[in-house]
This record gives sequence, structure tokens and C-alpha cells, in this order.
Amino acid sequence: MMMPFAPMASAASQQAAEAAGRSVQDLTRGWRFHYGADTPEAAIKPVFDDSQWESVDLPHSWNRIGAYATQRSKGEGNRQGVGWYRLSLQAPAAQAGQRQYLDFAGVGNIAQVWVNGVAVGEHRGAYTRFRFDVTDVWKAGAANTIVVRADNSKPEPGSSTSEILPLAGDFFIYGGLYRGVQLITTQGAGFDLLDFGGPGVYAKATSVDQNAAEVEVLSRLRNNWKDPAKLTAQTVILDAQGKVVTEKIQALALLSNKTGELRQTLHIDHPHLWQGQVDPYRYTVAVTLKKGAQVIDKVVQPLGLRAFRFDPDKGFFLNGKSLALHGVSRHQDIMAKGAALSPQDHEADMAMIEEIGANTIRGAHYPHDDLWYDLADRRGMVMWAEVPYISASSYDGTDGTPATFVNARQQLKELIRQQFNHPSIFMWSTGNEVDASMLYLKTDRPARGQALLKDLSALAREEDPSRPTTFADCCEDSPFSRPDQEALSGFTNLTGYNRYYGWYYGKPGDYAAELDKLHAKHPALPMSISEYGAGGALTQHSDNPHGGSIAAFGRPHPEEYQSWYHEEAWKGLKSRPYLFATWVWNMFDFASDLREEGDAIDINDKGLVTFDRKEKKEAFYFYQANWSAKPMLYLTGKRYTARAYPVADVKAYSNAAKASLTVNGKRVGEADCKDGICLWPAVHLNGGSNALSVSAQRDGVALQDSVTWMAPDPEAGLSIDVGTLVGHVTADGRRYGSDNYVEGGSTSSLTPQMPRMPKGGKVVSGTSDPVLFDTYRSGAFVYTLPVPDGRWNLVLHMFETSQAMADSRSFAVKVDGMTVLDQFNPAKAAGGILKAVTKVIPITVKGGVTKVEFVKQGGSALLAGLELRRP
Repeated sequence: MMMPFAPMASAASQQAAEAAGRSVQDLTRGWRFHYGADTPEAAIKPVFDDSQWESVDLPHSWNRIGAYATQRSKGEGNRQGVGWYRLSLQAPAAQAGQRQYLDFAGVGNIAQVWVNGVAVGEHRGAYTRFRFDVTDVWKAGAANTIVVRADNSKPEPGSSTSEILPLAGDFFIYGGLYRGVQLITTQGAGFDLLDFGGPGVYAKATSVDQNAAEVEVLSRLRNNWKDPAKLTAQTVILDAQGKVVTEKIQALALLSNKTGELRQTLHIDHPHLWQGQVDPYRYTVAVTLKKGAQVIDKVVQPLGLRAFRFDPDKGFFLNGKSLALHGVSRHQDIMAKGAALSPQDHEADMAMIEEIGANTIRGAHYPHDDLWYDLADRRGMVMWAEVPYISASSYDGTDGTPATFVNARQQLKELIRQQFNHPSIFMWSTGNEVDASMLYLKTDRPARGQALLKDLSALAREEDPSRPTTFADCCEDSPFSRPDQEALSGFTNLTGYNRYYGWYYGKPGDYAAELDKLHAKHPALPMSISEYGAGGALTQHSDNPHGGSIAAFGRPHPEEYQSWYHEEAWKGLKSRPYLFATWVWNMFDFASDLREEGDAIDINDKGLVTFDRKEKKEAFYFYQANWSAKPMLYLTGKRYTARAYPVADVKAYSNAAKASLTVNGKRVGEADCKDGICLWPAVHLNGGSNALSVSAQRDGVALQDSVTWMAPDPEAGLSIDVGTLVGHVTADGRRYGSDNYVEGGSTSSLTPQMPRMPKGGKVVSGTSDPVLFDTYRSGAFVYTLPVPDGRWNLVLHMFETSQAMADSRSFAVKVDGMTVLDQFNPAKAAGGILKAVTKVIPITVKGGVTKVEFVKQGGSALLAGLELRRP
């Protein structure tokens, strides 16, 4: 099928490109697409009936994965395999001796390309630009057909992608032509378009301060003419207004059918420095090649002049000044679009990252779109750029195959050369969690990531000595560490630690002590926290983040737990000056077909913003209160409006010093907003609708926020699902809230919470509500329950978990100091283990509160549910 080629973005840009010796034709419209490895071989030929194929424009991916649901729908597009693309076009005319290149900004994951039925090349790697010289098969001024076979088969032994990075990881590799395609027409000599997809011009400051800068400009050139090329190179640096600041002109000769290099050094007096968000000033480097008076090629690239260093004790310094880096990581996918993002999508993501107050971004876990780095340049973000060496170098615990090493080196060279000129990039990351293969692959062998990490780090320093190398560590001295694992710290100039205290292990309060240990272990190594975070589901809520154990690999993931986690983690992180940066994992929820968690399927829900970008989670506003200078106030509980209890803590986030709360028009009081948190504990609500409003002032700006909560009637009492972060509703409509108003003891679940464990678990019999007995609290603990005065029935739901404790366990229960249950043995009372037993105890409440204490006797007390009901 024949379709006309799409027009250029504008006539002016076309004329400018042609004046510079080359033309660039956009090829994003008019493609035909078919998914399936069974596509006939004839599809690569120019004459082929593709009229039944889907009509698509680029960017395009056949994957649409991830939903806020507990089951994968039929519409979920997580298929991994082969997709075919065809484009027929009437090509523009060309002058004699000109050359044509096809430029692909990114294809997932293997791209094989044919032009007019002839194979022109293959590229292996989903995240970097590549080009093919198609001159010998291109028909200028005539009809041409481009065919692309894209393959995102799941990486596993024996697959087509088995030796292409990444081999494993907690994210999805999208298939398709998910970035743009262009046709570039050039003269026979010019900048080298086959230099790993790079621009051909690479500029860096070899010295820079407020007085002067020396800038080295490297031009990589290629001569495809049959004769030597005698050329003149004019290199200029222009300021932000387009005025020439410095210039150098040099004659050069290129041998026939050879590549060459030109290095020039230019001097700038009193340079205007790139100062991050304060002043992200950029110069422009323009190199023009002329043959006589004729311009045969020109490349224009950004240049930011800045000096920086990383101190192992004091952190990051930009242009001689300390700069505390706090920010987020980001994956390049959006719900219903996958990785096929528009420029507007990238710009909206960057705007939200600016809104939260971040000043640094970790580009996880691969090279991002060129536009993303350009946006970071212009917005003053400090960038961590990463090659997709993730989790493993092999499937069998070895160092990796030679082909894997070759592919890794190729992808790293492509990343560095393509993004070299961006001042926002301050470090090249050569790996992420390369010691974590046992977490993702079916192997008990320790990961062997050291050899490839060392090789890539050496290559990065060779390619770009001006920037340090870094990597993100999973497991050193963590609960995931193994005595037989390889040492990895020290092979890069910097290191990052991906740590999840309070999520996969430990408590959020552990960050300070554990990081201090690592800093003492590596005193000369600048370190950061490259990942920390917790899941957050917008439809799951808790009254008390201490009320149960988090199901990190499952459900639920209450939004309130995520907020509390970040509040506690940030306390330890912000007070460690030796951390050169901290990056929240993650700014946005993202696709991962490893995940069934929270209220989602195929989504990692640790984002501060939802996958569709429609909702900011409450933790977003916590960081905004701590990071942003713009006055802000946010009252939490916007989604948890149907409350389980009539007495609740009220919390707001603000960067004001104080905030005031009113409930139903009555002033509750003023609270200090310490660390961005304004808290009013134990606020009494009316049964029914409650209007809550907070107000504050910051920098003369009046701030206000409000919410309406529905609360139960205090006379209805309390129903507590003990040991859980999220309550439940019984079959007959009775609502149990999450575990609350309690101190002491520990919580457990009968249902396994770790990955790869069998579904389900033990079930308690003798009850119509087995969900209530799935979680429990044990040990010694006290409930302080707010209820109106008068007579109540205290209802205790209990059972025995262990045959070993069936005979010996005994405990007492005291109400306001009086023993109401003594030497209680749940197994004897129920007639066996895993059998429900309920005790109803009449009590009288005075002073609006009653204290119920569980006391160890012959073992830990054990409780599954608690109620207060009127007799």
C-alpha cells in the first residue's frame, strides 16, 4: 500500500536544515502494524498487501499493561513477542552524492530493518537511538518501503533477548516503535551519524570557575566521498541570546571513506554558570563544516558550564556551594500509553516533579527520551543517567556470556555519546541491584555482578572522564545480603543504596543507624540513597499505620501507611549530611507484571502519583511541605472520608510554621507544623457528616484546605479488626475498622505475605467471619478505647495458633485495672487450635475512655478482634 510521507514540522525548520547541509524528514505518520511472529516472509517486500494491518502513528507500542483492579482484564496488553511495522512513502528528491540515514529514537527490544526488501541492519537494546545508512538501497524521489520487525520477547534462557540487557527487573519492557523515526539526508562528508547514535559533536569544560572556562569540543567526522575532503570547521559558542561569545576556525582534511576527529579548545571569560534550579543557564555550541563557501553540515548542541564535586562526608557541591539533593526516580511509562509518550507527557511529568519541590531525578532504569534530558537541562535538575544493567548478568549465576558483555558495552556507549552534552547529567550509572538475581530469577546461587559492573565502570570513565560513575546496590549488609555474595562497593566513584527499611524489612526508623554503619564501612566513598519507598493504594485506608504488618508483596497497601513511612524515613535521611542525594522510589506508579499488590494488578504502586497521573497520593504533599518554597497546606484524608471510628487523629501537611483546625465550625486549636506535619490527635467527631477545615499563613499568603468526613455514631461503639492495617465488612454488613487505640504486642497473619509462597494459609473454624481471625496481636498490650460513658459489653474474639502452646498458654485481661479474665487458655476454651472462641464481658465506662490490658501469664496474650457494644 502506498501512502505519502508526512510533512516536516514547519517550512522554516526544513529550510534551516537544508541550509545547514542536511534535511530531516519526520516519519511518524502512516505506518501499518501487525502483531505476531507468524507474519509471512513476504511482508519485508515492497509489494505486499498490508491493508488488513492496523493503521498507526508513532510513537506506538502494542503493550497496555497495568490496572487498578485485582484481576487482569482481557484488555491488558502484556504480550511479549514480535510486532511488524511497514511504511510506504514517496521519498523526496536528493542531490547526487547525498546520503540517507534512517534514525530510530528507540525500539523495544530488538529491531530488524529492511528497506525496499533489503536488510539494512539490526539493533539490540530498547532504550537508545540508532541509525542505519540506507543510501545504497534508498530510492530518492521515488517510492520506498520501510519494514521493521520489533521483538520484546521475555528475556529468559533460549529467548531471542536472552543476552540483551536488562535480563530481569521489576518493570516492563514495552514492544514497538515507541519513540520517533526520521529520515536524515546529508552530504557525503560531515559529522558521523553512525557514532553510536550520537550527535557527532561533544563539548565539555576542562576547567571552569567564575573567572574563566576552557571548553574542549570534539567533532567526530565521516567522509564517504571517493576523494579526500578538504574542509573548514567553524566552532562557535553562543550565549542564551544567540550572541557569539567565542569562535575558532580550523582547516582539516578527511581521507576518502574514513572517519576522523577534530579537537578544539575555546576560551570564555567570566562565564555564566549553570546553577541548577537557581539559574539553569545554557550556552549553545555550533560547529559548521564548509567546503569552500558551501555549508555541508552543521550540528548545534547545548552547553552548560558548571563545576561540581562529591564529598564523602559533606555531600554534593555545585560551583563551590553545598547543594542538598532531594528528589525522585522516574520510569517513562503512563497507563494506557505504555512507553509511547508524547512531548506533552514528558513536560507534564517534569512539571509535577518541579511542583513537589525536587531538585534531582534518577532516570530509572535505562536511558530516557532525549527530550527528558533537555527538560532537565532547562529546569535545572541534577540527573542520574543509567544503563539497563539490572538484577543479573546471567541466568545461571555466572559472570555473563561474551555476547551479554558486548551488548552491555554497546548500550553504555550509546547512552553516553547520545546524552554527553546535557549539563543536567552529573553521573553515569553502570548498574542497578546487580546483586539481586536471587530475588528475580529461579536460582539460589548468589549473583555475580562484579565483573560486568567493573567492565562498564571502566568503560564509562574512558568515554567520559569528566563525570563520575555510580551504581545502585540492593543487598550489601541488608536482610537480603548473603555471606557468599560478591563485594560491589568501590568499583564505581560513587554509590547508591536501594534500601526499604519499614517496607520489605525493618522499620523506617532504621535508616539513620544502618546508613551510618555503611558510611563508617566506606568512609572515602560518596554515598546516596538511590531508592526508598512504600506502596500506596488510594482505595485502601488505615486509622493506624502501627496496627498491623505490611503485606509488602501483596494486599493491602493503605495510603496512610505510605505517608507514615515517608514521614519516618525522611527524618533519618535528611539529617545525614554525607548523603550526596536521596531519591524516592518512585515519582509515579509504573508497570510491572511481577506485581499483584495494593489495589492494582501489574503495577508497582510505590509512586507518589498514580500511573495515570490523575491523583497525587498524600505522601506527595508531605514532600512538597518539606521541599517546596511555595506556600502550601494540605489536609489529609481526602479519600478516607467514610471513617471507621468516631475519634480520629487529624493531620495536615504544610510548610507554614503553624496551622489551625476547625471541626463543624468549632475551633479545635492550633498545631505546630514540625517537619511539615501538623497534627491534632484524638479529635472527636459527630455521628454523620463532619466538616473539617485547616488554615495557615506562609510568607503573607493565606492558606486553607478542607474535607468532609462521615463518622459512625459514638453510641454504636467500636469494632476493631485486630492485627490489620485495613478493616473489613462482614457478610451481614458489620464494619470492623483497622487495629487502633493500642500500644504494645506484635501482629501476625495466618496468610503468607512473601513472594513465591503458596496462596492462602490457615483458616480458623467455628466462626462466620474467618477474615476477622486472619490477623491477630500477641504479647502484652493495652487498648485505650474512647467511648461514651455507661454500660457496655466488651467482646473479645480469640483463638490458639500453635499446637505447641495449646496446653501452656494463659493470659489475663484487665479493664481499668480490674481483672475480668484470668488464666485464660484459648485452646481449652475453644476445644482445639485454630478454633474461634468469643468472650463477652460486661463493663462500665466512666470519663469517656476505658483501658483494656492484656497481661502475659503462661505465655503471650492473643487477640483477633475486639468490640464494644451496648447491652
